[in-house]
Amino acid sequence: MIYHVAAFLQHFFSPFNVVHYVSFRMMWAFLATFCMSLLWGERFITTSRRYFRSGLREHLPDTHAVKEGMPTMGGLFIIAIVICAALLLCRWSAYEVWIALSALVGFGAVGFWDDYAKVRTGRGISERKKFYAQWAVAGGVALCWYFLAHPSTRLCVPLFKDFQPDLGIFFILWVAYILVATSNAVNLTDGLDGLAIGSLILNFATFSLIAYLAGHHLFAQYLHIPYAGSAEIAVLSAALVGASCGFLWYNAYPAQIFMGDVGSLALGAALGIIALMTKQELLLPITGGLFVLETLSVIVQVFSYKMWKVRVFRMAPFHHHLELRGWPESKIAVRFALITVVLCLIGLMLLKIR
Repeated sequence: MIYHVAAFLQHFFSPFNVVHYVSFRMMWAFLATFCMSLLWGERFITTSRRYFRSGLREHLPDTHAVKEGMPTMGGLFIIAIVICAALLLCRWSAYEVWIALSALVGFGAVGFWDDYAKVRTGRGISERKKFYAQWAVAGGVALCWYFLAHPSTRLCVPLFKDFQPDLGIFFILWVAYILVATSNAVNLTDGLDGLAIGSLILNFATFSLIAYLAGHHLFAQYLHIPYAGSAEIAVLSAALVGASCGFLWYNAYPAQIFMGDVGSLALGAALGIIALMTKQELLLPITGGLFVLETLSVIVQVFSYKMWKVRVFRMAPFHHHLELRGWPESKIAVRFALITVVLCLIGLMLLKIR
């Protein structure tokens, strides 16, 4: 809204033109969502204590028993703030913004369904229902993007400048797969105070920068990366960074609120769709390497136990294995964040190495 109002007012007062600079709106989006989180966070936590209290979760270390009754569904707060920022600061005519918000809200709805069932009955929806719902939302988002925005279906491969295979109609399946995989990877990582949100902040910041570069003709040409027209996605990514930082204010150890599946599934899908829209989704396994590690630890644990009745880890995902080895929650979260910093820097370096 502010973007379009400024477009009208700049004819009467030229300084309003600054609103049309993507870099300015990115900074504004970050500050706006972060400040909104600090202003309204305590009120939301108070409301959540009344309506959205988590029960005792199964298959967790004994130390987590003290977290029974903790307010949950903090992801609702993040989603609401990001939507407000997008409506205020993004260009409404950009299809990509609406499609990205659809992924955020759609996967958030699946997570809300699961979280609400846990609050009401103590058990979430079945894994099969949850998985099918994710694929239904991902498929809808992929179809809308493919037929409405007509994106490039070429796949940008890191380290290779000229190797860009065209996926054609299979691009729809590829988009759906990335959304489901990323959302589930983040969901599995969300198990300790500040753990998932810390890595998400760094990944959102990285892809916010990539979206800005890929949305600028000169920068994209200099780096030999596809021009993705992702300027508005850079603004949305910056809003996600600010809202996530605001949530970390309350979710850092010891946490005052959990994001719940409504948050982890939604933010994971948002990260996936942003990576896809910048044409750099193959950087996700690098920058989000810890999400990959957590997912692989679960796969290995399940497979080894079903095949040989042997547990490779004391408990999966991997962060619970570290807990049972004596690592404090705060140390795990900080060290995972530091590793993510390194991985994100490696991902940015690969943009130039071609």
